[in-house]
Amino acid sequence: MKMAQIGIYLDSLATERIHRHHANVFQLYIQEVLTYAGVPFERIASADEIAAGGFDVVIAGVAGGAASEAKLWDFAERGGIVISFGGLPYSAARLGCRPLPEVPVGYAELSEGPGAGRPMRFFRGRPWERAAGGAEVPCEASGIVRVGSPDGAAAGPLLQTFRVGAGRIARWAVDIPSVIVRLQQGEWPVYEDGIPAADGTGALDEGILKADDQCQLDWEADRAHTATGMPYFEHPYADYWREALLGQLLAAAADAGLAAPFVDYWPEGVEAVAMISHDSDFNIDDSAVATLDALAECGVRSTWCMIEPGYSAELYPKIMAAGHELALHYNALETERGIWSEAEFERQHAWFKSATGLSGAVSNKNHYTRFEGWGELFRWCERAGIESDQTRGPSKKGNVGFPFGTGHPYFPIAWSDEKNRLYNVLEIGFLTQDLMHPSLSDTTVIAPFLAKAKEVRGVAHFLYHQKHIYEQPAVRQALLDTAREAKRQGFAFWTGREINDWIRGKRERRVAGLEADDRLLVEGEPLPIVAYRPLLAGESAAAAAERFGLPCVRVEIEFATASRRQTAASAVQQS
Repeated sequence: MKMAQIGIYLDSLATERIHRHHANVFQLYIQEVLTYAGVPFERIASADEIAAGGFDVVIAGVAGGAASEAKLWDFAERGGIVISFGGLPYSAARLGCRPLPEVPVGYAELSEGPGAGRPMRFFRGRPWERAAGGAEVPCEASGIVRVGSPDGAAAGPLLQTFRVGAGRIARWAVDIPSVIVRLQQGEWPVYEDGIPAADGTGALDEGILKADDQCQLDWEADRAHTATGMPYFEHPYADYWREALLGQLLAAAADAGLAAPFVDYWPEGVEAVAMISHDSDFNIDDSAVATLDALAECGVRSTWCMIEPGYSAELYPKIMAAGHELALHYNALETERGIWSEAEFERQHAWFKSATGLSGAVSNKNHYTRFEGWGELFRWCERAGIESDQTRGPSKKGNVGFPFGTGHPYFPIAWSDEKNRLYNVLEIGFLTQDLMHPSLSDTTVIAPFLAKAKEVRGVAHFLYHQKHIYEQPAVRQALLDTAREAKRQGFAFWTGREINDWIRGKRERRVAGLEADDRLLVEGEPLPIVAYRPLLAGESAAAAAERFGLPCVRVEIEFATASRRQTAASAVQQS
């Protein structure tokens, strides 16, 4: 069985040219989408490498122009599979199509599979239609692109798959990697307030710069309401797009008779993860004791984000002895004399180390979700050795849920001034704060939040302040209710540090090859990872698992030594 050789074509000259003009190349994020999903690939820097690289599938992330697209066409004619996300402008006429006007904002739907019919918000869609009298290239169209709203006018198909020689060219009407980035991180750096909700539940215009000032969702089209009238952003759109992209990629390989193995999100027996974090605002010692008691009652270990001046020194050993994580709660709120600067961030981190006796924080969450610019916070975390951040969550009652379109942790991408590199900081956003607080949501949001997080196999992260757990019995009970319901649904409770350590450890393991007996060779020290591959045509499995909308069979893993890596490379070449 041949393992699919997947290449991501990101033309280096074209990328450099775009960066030279101070524009972003968020198409680079396709690498992170596949890396996070555990799908092995190789980067292609020039179209000349396509023919020589032995690839079966080439994702055309950034093509180099007409000549490069011609080489992609040749690759498809020889039997290769080409996948594009809103690109290939020079190939439209040759494929018998003409570009339609750009759709600035819209919603797309898949026409088949588990996600069929659910809306997926997008930006800058570039649909094609078949041109009258154009080249007669066989084409299968699926899905639909709508303008402006989930029930807006149809603007064309979402996915077109063209038969070219012995291969295929699949073109999405949406630049999926760029859409994921915009949902997770915004359209622009944060430098002004966001647009408030008309119903008064989302007053983003209060004069405090925050992460959610760059929320890219629509107050009307993207919110649902619980039975008690609690509004929330219902859909993790970025995760839907990830699943659509990965499902089509893996299915295309399987349809061609190629094994496309991948390393699963979580270890065996874990389908989704729940997380509880706290912010120590006001630093009341009794609130810390009350929170320890509540967590012991519900059997949950959590992440405690500490704000200066912190608790009494004797409390920190007790918190850590109970298995909880101590983290930083950076305060840049001006009304509390906070300062947005790296020097102040470093000073507060130094305070944290001195107060807790730790060598440093692994996790941080900014007080009041304060956020400015694009990547400043992540650069500060990198230089301070802080590996994970939790700042990107809702600050208002009306924007709880998935305001950044994802229930998964992710590594943010930088702006063009840093050449769109990935920051070495894992962002773990949260869903809501302090359920049953008089000014926030009630517990009717717990069930839909857990359902959506479980649907995409992500992280359901709830924030509860120790002060409110201590002073408000209803908030304490909401914490217990959250833990009980998450456990009932099979969520595994992890701290922020545990999530960070797992994801970093998993991505350090590299798929080296697939043996003839369906064993996957993985480079790196043993880790309890799980791997699958989609079933090929005609295959069946008694215990198939669904991943990315596809029936998948589990493959055994062998951790490769140096000598086994050479054997694996030879086996791949011979297959």
